[in-house]
Amino acid sequence: MAKILIGCETSGIVREAFLALGHDTWSCDLLPADTHSNRHIQGDIQHVMQDEWDLMAVMHPPCTRLCNSGVRWLSKPPAARSLDEMWRELDEGAALFSACWNADHIPSVAIENPVMHRYAKERIENYQAPAQTVQPWQFATNPNGPDNERKRTCFWLRGLPQLIHTGTLDGTTARDSVHKASPGVNRWKIRSKFFPGLAAAMADQWGSAAQTRYTAQAA
Repeated sequence: MAKILIGCETSGIVREAFLALGHDTWSCDLLPADTHSNRHIQGDIQHVMQDEWDLMAVMHPPCTRLCNSGVRWLSKPPAARSLDEMWRELDEGAALFSACWNADHIPSVAIENPVMHRYAKERIENYQAPAQTVQPWQFATNPNGPDNERKRTCFWLRGLPQLIHTGTLDGTTARDSVHKASPGVNRWKIRSKFFPGLAAAMADQWGSAAQTRYTAQAA
């Protein structure tokens, strides 16, 4: 089966969706997995992605300085932080995005990120507009389920098709709990959580595309 790397993920939600369909799937993050797994690599994705992979999906790259919602901190930093720190973190985030996006030895790449501001776009090598923007509720079938949420999610895609919506809801009952998460040390983790219905669609549709390419190359 296709060999797949899920980058910047500790929850295992996307990894497990691909594993459930039989793919040789590994997650990678600087932090340990939320629950024990022998399929999680604790390390820098920029090193791990140098191996041979058929598909790399980077789900939660550090985006605090890249996204529109955080652009205000580039002119007035939060308490106890400096402008130099804000711009250095922007450069680091853009460099990581660039490294993943330009990993040309991997035939299929998907990167998830919120909408970016212009300073981030200017710093990303070979920047392109996102191929697709989705909402988790577009992959939900249960109004009370975890996918019935509003969270605009952009995908930058190379060698992969746009996702086809698999949900049955119209968005009118979608919650906004991700954006309304209470301030605190774990707010970043709540806001970066992924959604099982969306992960299942990725595994089915992108996994099939990667497997087709893998089979053709092995023939």
